[in-house]
Amino acid sequence: MSADKSLVAALQALWDIPPPGPQNLWSSREYVALKELLTNRYRGGKSTFGLEVSLDNALRSLGLPCRTPHLPNLPRPDMGEVAAALAREFQRTTTRRRYLCPLDMADELPPLQFGNARMDRFAASELEDLFNAPRLERCYPGVRLDAQTLSQFHWMVVEEDISVRGESDNRQFSWLDFPMGKDLGEIAPHSGRFPVAVEHALFFLLLAPWEDWAEMTEVDWRGFRLPWVYTLDDDLCAFPPPPPHPEQLSWEPYLYQVDHNEWEESERPMWLRTWATAEDVRQALEARSELLQVASPQASELFSTPVEHFLVRAFLSHGIDEVMAHLIVIEAAFGTEADHKRKLRLPNDNHNESSTRRVAARLSAAILEPGAAKEYLDLYDMRCAYIHGRTENRIISTQQRVLARRLARKAANALVDLAQAQQVRETVLLDLLNRGVANLPPKP
Repeated sequence: MSADKSLVAALQALWDIPPPGPQNLWSSREYVALKELLTNRYRGGKSTFGLEVSLDNALRSLGLPCRTPHLPNLPRPDMGEVAAALAREFQRTTTRRRYLCPLDMADELPPLQFGNARMDRFAASELEDLFNAPRLERCYPGVRLDAQTLSQFHWMVVEEDISVRGESDNRQFSWLDFPMGKDLGEIAPHSGRFPVAVEHALFFLLLAPWEDWAEMTEVDWRGFRLPWVYTLDDDLCAFPPPPPHPEQLSWEPYLYQVDHNEWEESERPMWLRTWATAEDVRQALEARSELLQVASPQASELFSTPVEHFLVRAFLSHGIDEVMAHLIVIEAAFGTEADHKRKLRLPNDNHNESSTRRVAARLSAAILEPGAAKEYLDLYDMRCAYIHGRTENRIISTQQRVLARRLARKAANALVDLAQAQQVRETVLLDLLNRGVANLPPKP
């Protein structure tokens, strides 16, 4: 009997076990035979820690009857296809990870592909494919993906390839994979709330002028919100997270007339109204996409400071934290350590200005708006009033909040434009300073 036929036979024996199966499936003769076959073929006879967990996850995902007794009417699959799928899982070195991001409260958005991400509104059947609904149903008894309801929202889908863990056969986590001696309380300064690939895609979307498109900036300047991200691997050996609930998104009551004097109450998605059409959004983002293909923020020296991090952080924050993050975007974009230490400055940098005024000058030159220098200095003074606890009762107006977002967004866009020349950061900043000092208001 060939190796493939041996694997098919071992799987057939497992599929013949009637639900709910033995109390300890891992100790059953059929399960042990399959594990030994896979170990000998793909692990050199070495049974590593976590193998049982990974194998059990894969068998459940593939629909093993005694692991899916809540689905008694599942048709018996082709054992040859099951064997091929299981063999692939034990030989692969990478898995495809998919991040499903609901663009909550979005108004009109166009279908758009950018890098490893795409934005669209998907039909229920498309969402079932993206979430792999049959697999979720096998893994979560009594829980179904409500794809029909979720299809009322716009989505951003980001995909990337991830290396399979090599130190154990537990694809999700194992103590053997954990570096010993690691400081459990350490902070990675620029780690984000969401996966890196998602924040890269979100940064791209935030380059659009949402604050100019918003109908009511006093409510929100954002064109959408991103409350959570659903992460799904195509790795059968990793257990998927439970399907998301539509209640986790934003809804509002909705009355509609069904007859002359009869009304019915329902719910519909809330949205942040914008002046922009889907075509406006498409044109704005496609213009940025072409530039990012030439010089991406991840490769450009101009983005060596946490500009992307804080632009995304501002979007995900509210109140004073949002405003502070936007101001940090500008400082990260156009500030340098040499602003505080004269001995680090280039020999031809003869400007006797404070570090804050140097940033203001560069900003005004980069975005080609002379008045931006004073606007930034005024916002910075507001920031200092908050930090240093001045006695006056000052609030942050809608105008100031939106201005901070607008200047931060223009600063990020200016860096994208400047990155096309692929020049040294210090040279670019000195040129901006030389051109921007004339825009500075008189010193108080």
